[in-house]
Amino acid sequence: MDVFPDFEGMSGIGDLMEVAGALLMAALIIAVLMVLVSAIIWAIAASTGNYSLAAKGRIGVLVSLGGAILAGAATGWLNWLVNLGEQL
Repeated sequence: MDVFPDFEGMSGIGDLMEVAGALLMAALIIAVLMVLVSAIIWAIAASTGNYSLAAKGRIGVLVSLGGAILAGAATGWLNWLVNLGEQL
């Protein structure tokens, strides 16, 4: 049996990489902006004594920082997967 996958059938991988890269860049920019906004809210709320809002700002900083880390790591992971697929 001579059954092998058709590696020439994926001609749109370059377009897929551009779309995925643009989406990940947008997610990274939004996450970094949310870190800044949450940090400003945290600082203002802590200085005025509004500890409930300061806690929400701190949670916002931590969550958006985690999102920024995941978006940055997803770019490297996607590049690794594409390079691995080209080697197969």
